Amino acid sequence: MSTVTRETRLNAAFVKLADTLIDDYDIVDLLHTLVEECTAIFDVQAGGLMLADADGQLQLVASTSEKADLVEIMQLNAGQGPCVECFKTGKPVAIADIAHSGDSWPAFRTEALKQGFHSIYATPLRLRGQTIGTLNLLSTSVGDLNARDALAAQALSDVATIGILQERLAKERGIVADQLQRALDSRVLIEQAKGVLSELASINVDEAFNAMRGYARSHNMRLHDVADGIVGRTISIVPSALG
Repeated sequence: MSTVTRETRLNAAFVKLADTLIDDYDIVDLLHTLVEECTAIFDVQAGGLMLADADGQLQLVASTSEKADLVEIMQLNAGQGPCVECFKTGKPVAIADIAHSGDSWPAFRTEALKQGFHSIYATPLRLRGQTIGTLNLLSTSVGDLNARDALAAQALSDVATIGILQERLAKERGIVADQLQRALDSRVLIEQAKGVLSELASINVDEAFNAMRGYARSHNMRLHDVADGIVGRTISIVPSALG
C-alpha cells in the first residue's frame, strides 16, 4: 500500500472508529472494524481480536478469516502462544519468522504454518495498565511489522479499548442507576406502608417501621415485600405482635 493511500486509510480508520463511539454503538461491529482496517492498512493477510471475559479468560471475538480463527482458537485451547503471552505481559509480541521461532510455542508454530502464516504481531488492548485483550495480525510472508506500523496499530487498539471500557462503564453506571431507582421506589412504598400500619395499629410511624423490620426479619422477607403486603392488605401486623 502506497504511503499516501496508507496515511489516508489510517486517518479514515481513526475517524471510523471514533464515529462508533456514540450512544448504542455496536461493540462487535467496532471490533470487526478494527481488525479489518488493521489488516488492510498494514498489508497483513489476516487478523483476530481476543477479549478477556468476566473470569479473565481470553475469548476470540473478531477475526477476518477461518484460518485466523483456527490459529487463535488453538492458542486459547493450549493456553499459550504469542497472543496469550501478549495478554499476560501487556506488551507487544512479534515473531518475524514463525518457522524459526524456537521451541516456545510448538503447537502455535505448527498450526500457524499449516494455515500458511509465517509471521505474527500481537499488540495489547490496554488503558492505564489494564489489559483487556489483544489485537493479532498474521502475515503469509516473513518479516517484522515496522516501527511506524506498530505504533499505528497500538494507537488504533487504544481507541477501541476506550470504546470497550466506555461501554463497560456505562453498563456499570446503568446497574448502579437501576439499583438506586429500586431503592428510591422501595423507600416510597415503605413510607406508604408506615402510614398505613400507623393508622391501622394506632402507633406512631417509628413504631410502625420497627414492626415492619421485625416482621421482615422473622419471616425472612425483604422489607420492600413486607411494605408491599401491608399496602396491598395481604400482610397484617397487629399491635399484639409488636411486643
